[in-house]
Amino acid sequence: MDKREDSLPPDDVLVEAPETELDEDDRLKPEFVRDVIDLAEAGEGEAARERIGRLHPADIADLFELARADERPMLAAVIGDLLSADVLAEMNDYVREELIDLLAPEQVAELAAELDTDDAVAIIEDMEEDEQQAVLEAMEPEDRAAIEDALSFPEETAGRLMQREFVAVPEHVTVGDVIDRLREDTELTSDFWEIFVVDPLLRPVGTCQLSWILRTPRDIAISDVMKREQTLIPVDMDQEEVALRFQKYALISAAVVDKAGRLVGMITVDDVVHIIQEEAGEDILRLSGAGDGDINEPIRETYNARVRWLVANLGTALVASSVVAFFGGAIEQMVALAALMPIVAGVGGNAGTQTLAVTVRALAMNQLTDSNSWRAIFREMKIALLNGGTIAAIAGAATALWFGNPLLGGVIAAAMIVNIFVAGVAGVAIPLLLDRLDQDPAVASSIFVTMTTDSMGFLAFLGLAVASGLTSFG
Repeated sequence: MDKREDSLPPDDVLVEAPETELDEDDRLKPEFVRDVIDLAEAGEGEAARERIGRLHPADIADLFELARADERPMLAAVIGDLLSADVLAEMNDYVREELIDLLAPEQVAELAAELDTDDAVAIIEDMEEDEQQAVLEAMEPEDRAAIEDALSFPEETAGRLMQREFVAVPEHVTVGDVIDRLREDTELTSDFWEIFVVDPLLRPVGTCQLSWILRTPRDIAISDVMKREQTLIPVDMDQEEVALRFQKYALISAAVVDKAGRLVGMITVDDVVHIIQEEAGEDILRLSGAGDGDINEPIRETYNARVRWLVANLGTALVASSVVAFFGGAIEQMVALAALMPIVAGVGGNAGTQTLAVTVRALAMNQLTDSNSWRAIFREMKIALLNGGTIAAIAGAATALWFGNPLLGGVIAAAMIVNIFVAGVAGVAIPLLLDRLDQDPAVASSIFVTMTTDSMGFLAFLGLAVASGLTSFG
């Protein structure tokens, strides 16, 4: 594929946008966005292009995302070739899909050819099958083969993520041979930080940073300079695990190998940064049932994602309400119980959410494994008891003073300790159990934790109220 820099503006344009166009948080100012759109709508295309032309591709992508959906086609038509491959690569997925639908397959193919394989795949993979096929048919055979090979791997794996463009050399060559090849071979990719050294079967045997090559005499064998220890990424590894390896071993790039151990691609840290951001946001959104959580997502897709979660919550809420119904007679005898019940359940729910968030993050970061699971559970038990004791003392004293009933204060204090302890255990045990069952703990954990804390909160408080003699069933 062609290299990215061919599609970039001149060097003096690649600096950050002028201060007049960005605010203190490096975001496009609302007045700048409005001014550009007004110029485009007024037919002042050249003026709009002049203002947009000073922006970095990432800022141009932001401009499209900040514009209204009905303004984006007009804006794309006005700026023309400023809507480059690099702009599309930086753009929000939903906004990019909207714009790609406006382009002919030949235009999409031309833009994709300007990108590295991984970025080109990101543009093409979400297209409808017939549109995708039309774009692939419009591409050069070599580019098409690379894209089709990438699409053959499951989504969110190293095979989809990796770049097919890399530099590999045999281990018998010298540093001088490598330098000469880098200078003379115009087909080599220009975006790389290290060179992979391979054996005759194309299996990686070492890696060599460019800085080492530049500082080593030409007659030294590359095998004497290279580092033999390297982190290899299996082509079918999940992208979240790839990101964890980059983070753990402080990698800039890494070789991707197929099942036979042959070098088939490389992954670079700039791709991993996007993955870390994606996965972190994805887990938080799954905990809340908010779907993709993208403000550019179509309303219908957002509705479908959220309503399923709310229906599931409705079902689990019935469990908690059945506990309250069971103690209906006791509540009728002492109205104060109805006023205090939400406090017990609410505090327990918040305690469970705290533990759940920490546990899901620890699982995602591979900090929580079979070797330390029980230690984590006991740790959360201790924390729950400390939190429960503190909150119980405050809630019990306040209740006793407010209602003038020390027994009622003791009941709510005991219920607080019980429910916060249960919340702590549930917050760590439920996601661990789901993880052991090969289920995503970020998806279903919060439903079960909420059901547990609500039900146990009501049961503990109302049950203790009856057991203490404050009230009775009848």
